[in-house]
Amino acid sequence: MQKHNTPMLDELENGPWPSFISGFKRLRDQHPEQRINEVSNDLLGQLEHSYETRKGYWKGGTVSVYGYGGGIIPRFSEVGKAFPKSKEFHTLRVQPPAGNYYTSDILRQMADSWEKYGSGLVTFHGQTGNIMFIGANTENTQHFFDEINDYGFDLGGAGPCVRTAMSCVGAARCEQSCTNEHKIQRLLVNNFTDDVHRPALPYKFKFKVSGCPNDCMNAIERADFAVIGTWRDDMKVNQDEVKAFVSAKGRQYVVDNVITRCPTNALSLNDDDTLNVDNRNCVRCMHCLNVMTKALSPGDDKGISILIGGKRTLKIGDLMGTVVIPFMKLETEEDDDKLVELAEEVIDFFAENALEHERTGEMIERIGLVNFLEGIGVDVDPNMVGSPRQCSYVRMDGFEDAAKEWFDNQAEKAAG
Repeated sequence: MQKHNTPMLDELENGPWPSFISGFKRLRDQHPEQRINEVSNDLLGQLEHSYETRKGYWKGGTVSVYGYGGGIIPRFSEVGKAFPKSKEFHTLRVQPPAGNYYTSDILRQMADSWEKYGSGLVTFHGQTGNIMFIGANTENTQHFFDEINDYGFDLGGAGPCVRTAMSCVGAARCEQSCTNEHKIQRLLVNNFTDDVHRPALPYKFKFKVSGCPNDCMNAIERADFAVIGTWRDDMKVNQDEVKAFVSAKGRQYVVDNVITRCPTNALSLNDDDTLNVDNRNCVRCMHCLNVMTKALSPGDDKGISILIGGKRTLKIGDLMGTVVIPFMKLETEEDDDKLVELAEEVIDFFAENALEHERTGEMIERIGLVNFLEGIGVDVDPNMVGSPRQCSYVRMDGFEDAAKEWFDNQAEKAAG
């Protein structure tokens, strides 16, 4: 095998940080499989050529496995004659387990399958949430899928479909968890499997589940349907642990790093080193709980909030998710069914009303939140206004009176 000369790529290995080029070279020089050596060599050659010409030479096409309409990103090289071993370099998106929990045995099994049929390049995980198996030719795509499918793995989403869902590590390793993240992910994925495999939407639709308002999945910024664990009673305060924390860190540290950083001034430190919490004004930012982990913890009345429409820049700028369900309990099968039914309503409305290549948040911006809520059958709730005190560009005249009237009407409905 004649190695390609790659002086520009070699420069990327200089400096203190690890380089992906070093990984490519290890596959080229050290892997026992000659096919992978040759594929990696031509991949490096094409990348060097791209750097020299300042052009990309990958083009799309159509590649699929039997019975699926998505899950594979086709990549064909426009300079395949010069670099024949990497002229087809398709990516297979594979759905990970909820919370990204693996055994070492299954990781080795997947790696063995990929080295048999692919390039050996894997990403755990892409921004999509999928396991990204990067670099298969068209012939081996079906073989690789058949093998991993036999031991329980399925393709993820690609194209205008329901994409692969993600959930955080959850209660197994995180004390802030307020809901069963992995159960929620499985409920949604299992229900929408057909919508994952057969693209039929105006554009992509993402579910992401975070077990607490820390939102480690960045669901509020990245997901069309974000599920965030939360609580609606008072946060729990262990005053003995508060005193121990103040004793260890000092009052000034606590004032500077906890009290003054509360966005709604809901915290105050007493003279005896105990903590006062104005729970009515707590907005669940999680900062104090993250700093004083032994002293503060979520309340007992736990559930979820649902936000719709988060996304990165596309037709309009970045959007945060809009609160659609301020609080929902998930304790019974009936509660689970309500969550899935709401997701179905949102996706159906999105499919019927969004423009081509338009995300859910952009559709809501175009048609208005009230029309969207009416379309999915959700009543307007004053709690959908996240921070009225901080919205200087929204007129809040009479907000308190209108909110009180709404809550009084709700109470009358419940009583009557």
